[in-house]
Amino acid sequence: MKNKTILIADDEAIMRKNLKEVLSEEGFQLVEATDGRDAVTKACTLIPPVMLLDINMPVLDGLSALREIKKEAPQISVIMFTAYGTSERAIEAMKIGAFDYLEKPFDLDELLIIIRRAFSHNDLLIELQELRSQVSHKTASSPHEELIGANPAMQEIFKMIGRVAPTDTPVLIEGESGTGKELIADAIQRHSKRKDAPFIKVNCGALTETLLESEIFGHEKGSFTGAISQRPGRFELADGGTIFLDEINNMPPSLQMKLLRVLQHKTFERVGGKQTITVDVRVIAASNKDLAREIKAGHFRDDLLYRLNVIHMKIPPLRERPQDIPVMVEHFIRRHSLGKSVVVSPKVMEKFRYYSWPGNVRELENVIQRAIVISEGDIITLDHLPLSLRAEADLLPKELLWQEGVPFKKIIEDVEKHLILRALNQTRWNRTKTAELLHIHRRLLFSKIKEYHLEQGGSSQEYKKK
Repeated sequence: MKNKTILIADDEAIMRKNLKEVLSEEGFQLVEATDGRDAVTKACTLIPPVMLLDINMPVLDGLSALREIKKEAPQISVIMFTAYGTSERAIEAMKIGAFDYLEKPFDLDELLIIIRRAFSHNDLLIELQELRSQVSHKTASSPHEELIGANPAMQEIFKMIGRVAPTDTPVLIEGESGTGKELIADAIQRHSKRKDAPFIKVNCGALTETLLESEIFGHEKGSFTGAISQRPGRFELADGGTIFLDEINNMPPSLQMKLLRVLQHKTFERVGGKQTITVDVRVIAASNKDLAREIKAGHFRDDLLYRLNVIHMKIPPLRERPQDIPVMVEHFIRRHSLGKSVVVSPKVMEKFRYYSWPGNVRELENVIQRAIVISEGDIITLDHLPLSLRAEADLLPKELLWQEGVPFKKIIEDVEKHLILRALNQTRWNRTKTAELLHIHRRLLFSKIKEYHLEQGGSSQEYKKK
């Protein structure tokens, strides 16, 4: 909190005097405004971090003043108060952009809590502007570019896409659910010589064996119950183009044999048919399981894997590439914020970094979309995250347990710092409660705080770097 200025805008001299006495004792610098127009002028000139604004003001009422202030200086956290509180006024004030709303007479302790929150909010905006400037230049500008990653493994995949896209070589993409396998397939198709030809997608795990066979290879009229007419399959529809077989690990063994024939000879028959159909189709397959392990388990044909696995791409899970998360967050915010300026707090970004992300990139997008919907302002905070994410992210960061080239003693020290700091923050730096929480003597706690140079407001990662 560098700038501690508060602008008090109230037409009652006694109210301004009382507020100045209380707030000056708390170390704040105070500026006064006596009417709505004066409030707007001083707010837009001084740009104080926090402003106290009465709704009932002469010359220009508080709500009108708030509209002008939020238009010219939206970064100011404005706390509204009035002696005539109504739900309509409160709703209107919050809609315009007030930080909070209090009715007179109000409790001074409550006001101080809100003011401190407002200053924290202002500091957060400054940090987020810096964060946004750091990641904005990394964000892709192409309308089709949705593949994001500075991780070395992802960079190699991007290079591989550029090499194999112009060919007709089969491609196998492996990766956990939600890592972006379909996006990789889309990119290959988009940059291929078949980009203007059909691109047909099939989810092999979404249908029964009979329906999947009909979906892929088509069927003749009367070939099974419900086959009231002849229907071409996905391979026929993809002739001259590309077919994407997603979750191919779920394909039944009988269909695996038929697919192998298509890859070898480019021919097949429809279900219930005798006519051999020849197609020119490039095959891109994806699996959310390790197919080599599926072969050992007897669930997948080894000869089919050899045919599919000419070009192999293994997408790392999101938990293995935390450096990609900030840019992905920016990308998903732009996609779902409908033009609204939304950012995430540094604490949220830290949580994201240490969360395991079982749903990978898809889960991250869902978390961002949910947070945008439920957030009241333009900042995504910890309160907007799912409980499951907050709970796991609060555990000991994995990075503390594994630091390549770092002596074991140093790792233990880092773990100890992290646990002590977590306990201090949990008790709001009440040393006695922290010592009780950690089951250690207060003298030892004081000694450790001094030894590790811990300060209120710091994070475990900051101390880890010292």
